[in-house]
Amino acid sequence: MLTRKQHELLTFIDTHLKANGVSPSYDEMKEALNLKSKSGIHRLITGLEERGFIRRLPHKARALEVIKRPENMIDDPPAKGFQPKVVEAGFRRTPQPAEAAPVSDDAVALPFYGKIAAGTPIEALRDNSRTFEVPAGLLGRGDHYALEIEGDSMIEAGILDGDVVLIRRTDTADNGEIVVALVDGHEATLKRLRRRGASIALEPANAAHETRIFGPDQVRVQGRLVGLIRKY
Repeated sequence: MLTRKQHELLTFIDTHLKANGVSPSYDEMKEALNLKSKSGIHRLITGLEERGFIRRLPHKARALEVIKRPENMIDDPPAKGFQPKVVEAGFRRTPQPAEAAPVSDDAVALPFYGKIAAGTPIEALRDNSRTFEVPAGLLGRGDHYALEIEGDSMIEAGILDGDVVLIRRTDTADNGEIVVALVDGHEATLKRLRRRGASIALEPANAAHETRIFGPDQVRVQGRLVGLIRKY
């Protein structure tokens, strides 16, 4: 899923290639998208390349190739000085299905799956009508979703009650990573994962809480912590 700026840049590159037979320069792309520096163009091109929309041709200057086009791609380049409407950040209600979607220049709307206990595990509550907007730069590759922390068991890791954590969807994790773990098929919790022989330990980051030990078939990783947003 592309952010609005990525979509605009891809449209501009594709149109320029068709009209001129060569990809636009970084200065042309910067001016067309009304960005202040070329570093923003570099980030957008890297994002498009990682998502498989464009390819850089080796040993050629200004050599970009459009590999695929999104279904809703427009045929005209963005007008100079164009400023898309920015959607206010935070929670919002939407009738759309819960999947990541671009909502503003550099923001992405993530599915918001409700509260997760950072203390005693509770069942994860999904609310497919809610999304949470985050800066696109906080996210890397893959699918992501947001959860609100409830409890104090991860406070020594800097994760407080009421924080919103950004989770990359995955079913694997390295030893010591903070993950969303599903216990016995219905209890979800945010903890640090440790493998101890054939067992799996879910460690809190609060001395007042105990580490819980499970068999390998009792715990399923549902995501890995990649970011945190706190409201003051």
